[in-house]
Amino acid sequence: MHNARGNSVYAKRLKLSWIKEHYREVEATSHEEFLLKLFEAEIQREERRTNLLLNQATLPKVQGKPFDWSEVQIPAGMTRESLLNGEFIEQQENTIFYGGVGAGKTYLATLIGLNAIQKFGKSVKFYTVAGLVNRLLEANEKGTLSKVFKQIEKLDCLILDELGYIPLHKQGGELLFQVISMCYEAKSIIITTNLQFGQWNHVFGDPILTEAVIDRLIHHSHLVVFNGDSHRYKESLLKA
Repeated sequence: MHNARGNSVYAKRLKLSWIKEHYREVEATSHEEFLLKLFEAEIQREERRTNLLLNQATLPKVQGKPFDWSEVQIPAGMTRESLLNGEFIEQQENTIFYGGVGAGKTYLATLIGLNAIQKFGKSVKFYTVAGLVNRLLEANEKGTLSKVFKQIEKLDCLILDELGYIPLHKQGGELLFQVISMCYEAKSIIITTNLQFGQWNHVFGDPILTEAVIDRLIHHSHLVVFNGDSHRYKESLLKA
């Protein structure tokens, strides 16, 4: 009994959850085979969980090329490595990616999301702002808004892409504010935008609501500025 309890404690400390629950079920003829089967089962379980998290995240596809940091301005206290590894997610902090269209904001946000899932087992979800607002409006009409909120509550990081491309209707802006308030100091948000804070009223259409949104986002946040021109435009010129 003592050994069984000890095995469970050690497995828990090592975060080997399958081993903790099922090690008695493994059949083996030697200690080496027993260990091998345990590790194989744990790796398979971890791979299944990672694939599930990736499917749920709905991240954009990335090309696998190295990210160009040359024209990205990272705030003090943050490094390229800490940003890519999503260290701010552990602190329930936000990052705001500001810059022109095609400058790499969505690409970097996607890389951070992938690392958060694959390296650290975090729960991530990617939406365009318009896509999330449409889902919230639809859920509100169907009476299923609480279900969407519960899904967001389970996340470690919410990525909101393309804030500023489409003005929001009053109800849509209010519902988005509810999501941002729900995430405040509880989970991280990555926002990509082509608008300075002073222009966000064009999106939300209400200065009081805009101020409330910005207030919650910039508290415990990091501003990453993308100074470069559109990478897509540069690539099209090279191919011309």
